[in-house]
Amino acid sequence: MSTFVVTGASSGIGRATAHALAAAGHHVFATVRKEQDAASFRTDERITPLFLDVTSPDQIAAAVDTVGARVGDAGLDGLINNAGTGSALPMELMQVDELRRQLEVNTIGQLAVTQAFLPLLRQAQGRIVMIGSIGVRATPPFTGPIVVPKAALTAATHALRQELAGSGIRTILVDPATIHTDAGDKLARDAERIEQGFSTAERSRYGTAFHAMASRFVGMHAHGSRPEVVADTIVRALTTRRPRARYTVGKNALPLSVIARLPIPLADALRRRVFGLPSRPSSASPERQGRPRSLKKPRL
Repeated sequence: MSTFVVTGASSGIGRATAHALAAAGHHVFATVRKEQDAASFRTDERITPLFLDVTSPDQIAAAVDTVGARVGDAGLDGLINNAGTGSALPMELMQVDELRRQLEVNTIGQLAVTQAFLPLLRQAQGRIVMIGSIGVRATPPFTGPIVVPKAALTAATHALRQELAGSGIRTILVDPATIHTDAGDKLARDAERIEQGFSTAERSRYGTAFHAMASRFVGMHAHGSRPEVVADTIVRALTTRRPRARYTVGKNALPLSVIARLPIPLADALRRRVFGLPSRPSSASPERQGRPRSLKKPRL
């Protein structure tokens, strides 16, 4: 029986992964932040809930001690870095402090957890699975605040994969596409709150396109793949003899991957058209008000 740690296991992909690994006969430390989420795991003796805020050095150290006491010299067979948060918003309107917080959770926290568990992973020559996003390769408008931390995490994953290979540790990136999780409901709530907070100028500039993006994404998530589809891929990545360096999984993975390979001007035009974004300022836009008309060259 192997032992794995899954962060962000209270819902969605993390929860599905914890249950999938337990069903396969492994022992899982499922990290949560609330007692009610911990209680939901206690009915399965193969899952040990573990309280962990990835931004807390003390909680990370305590988690490593708890896992280390169980695995002993055998070490840890795998770490699945799934914890994360995020919200869609025009980059112009993203509060810098909020972006720092999201980077702290989605990127720095993942790296801190990985660093802390590396001694146990080395003992077992275990594997690290980072949960990225297809959005890093095919970034739609208004998803910048979500994608920026995932892009940094993707770069860190590529570096770790090369640097840890000599220790026998395999580092694997899993990029989910459209997955039906609670994130869709959160996006709907966040988008409504954000739209209500738009100023007149912001609504004129972004309102229609932002609403179109939110509506489209909520609909896509409602019909997305179940989290178990991603969980099955993660289990395969952790247990197959020769895992890939990168897996892309979930509904719309193929079209999004195709868009990512298009020339940038073509991909941008396609995304602007899908989400109703203009390609240039209109004559009535705030950006053009007060701007002098171009002068014609006089004839001689």
